[in-house]
Amino acid sequence: MVEQSDRAPLLDWEEVPPAELAPSVPSPETGDSVQSGLSCYPTEGSVGVDISVNRSPARPNSVTAVPGESAHSPYKHSGPGGDASATDEDGDCAFHGLSVRDRRITGSGWEEKDQIVAVFVVTFDTRSGNMIEWCLPQDVNLEGVEFKSMASGSHRISSDFIYFRKGCYFGLACFANMPVESELERGARMKSVGILSPSYTLLYRYMHFLENQVRHQLQCPGQYSPLEAFYEDKKAVLPPGGNGLVTACPTSALGPIVNRCMHPEMKITHPAGCMSQFIRFFGEQIMVLWKFALLRKRILIFSPPPVGVVCYRVYCCCCLANVSIPGMGLTVPEFRPFFYINVADITALEAELSYVACTTEKIFEEKKDLYDVYIDNQNVKTHRESLQPLLRLNSADREKYRKLCEQRQMLLYSQEVDGDCTSNEEELFILFFMELNNRIFQTLSELAASADPTLTAEHVRAMGLDPQADRGFLVDLLEIYGIDVMLVIDNPCCPSHS
Repeated sequence: MVEQSDRAPLLDWEEVPPAELAPSVPSPETGDSVQSGLSCYPTEGSVGVDISVNRSPARPNSVTAVPGESAHSPYKHSGPGGDASATDEDGDCAFHGLSVRDRRITGSGWEEKDQIVAVFVVTFDTRSGNMIEWCLPQDVNLEGVEFKSMASGSHRISSDFIYFRKGCYFGLACFANMPVESELERGARMKSVGILSPSYTLLYRYMHFLENQVRHQLQCPGQYSPLEAFYEDKKAVLPPGGNGLVTACPTSALGPIVNRCMHPEMKITHPAGCMSQFIRFFGEQIMVLWKFALLRKRILIFSPPPVGVVCYRVYCCCCLANVSIPGMGLTVPEFRPFFYINVADITALEAELSYVACTTEKIFEEKKDLYDVYIDNQNVKTHRESLQPLLRLNSADREKYRKLCEQRQMLLYSQEVDGDCTSNEEELFILFFMELNNRIFQTLSELAASADPTLTAEHVRAMGLDPQADRGFLVDLLEIYGIDVMLVIDNPCCPSHS
């Protein structure tokens, strides 16, 4: 449904679930929810994960990666100018789901916190190029945003949407290109309207508003009153100190709701439709991306505009590395999405140890010091000799992909025949890779703590890996995560100690 603010009743700018569907804090009695949530996803040797089932009587049950969160929203987005209930040409949809840390506790339960720190309009000027036309607050630092919110090559398309990072903030901008009879504008007027927030998990809620506003700016340039009212209604109150972080609620108030050992990307839910389309797009290559993600490599995806659907692939890559075992992965670089980047981001990327990003600028392919893995359409490649073996699929990879497809078919069959609405494809994919990762790290952790920390071929097969073909992957994994076990596979007399 569309929520209208009390402070600006004439503006429809927010897509939110009905108030009665607001998530509630799960009770201790739902401790068996993990098992019930996984009943549709048979995986050999799987270990428990920190999930729960939403049993609100107002909606179907849903499994989410974090207790108390909703994995669904009535709003599906196809990209600017599209049908809000449809998917784009690649089947990708908008982000859905809210973060626990993006809510605050009130007397009536959980309430989401407005966190918009800036709103802006970017225009293309035939003499000056991309430029900030208008913004609030007026003193906000938006240097470079004029290029992030209007991707290189956008003049060839009519509309797009772009996720990006600006310092410690994330941005969403909607772009539109309108033909005009003007020699000064060379026959085309191009603008983007966007927002900045400390978190990207709630940005999708304002997609429809931004689409409407960019069309409004094209037709009626200079009329900013709706954007001014929007900012006044949604602006964040930043704490003193200038660290740019908005506190949703005290950490102590969260109690057992949030597993603090989870990686940040686990504290959001997935965009409905995006993960399934992502895996269908890459096919078996998804297992190659999975290994690179677990190894925290720098992954860069190239694609010509439109870039919106590619931003979703960035997000999905991050989801492949989810682990819910407490304490695991705390010493490795955070695997964060950069979303869209351009040449202005080169300096920032040089300092990053691990990231996933996308670009429309082909020049990045030549800057091999900035990335480990380069993806052009469905072609995954690496210039690093040590990573070359990971590009080759082995029998264990194909078996895992076969199981993934098999579980998907089982789910689709149960939905069609039994009318099972308790689960969806997104949950299946998220849980499949999380269970796979949990099984690997659980085995390695238990082995490292045992009296005989020797990793044998039997252990490797139990983790769903190939003892020979995945040996290099395991060596890198043990080194990166600092797991102290003895790897003995081919030559017991010459073991590799990691």
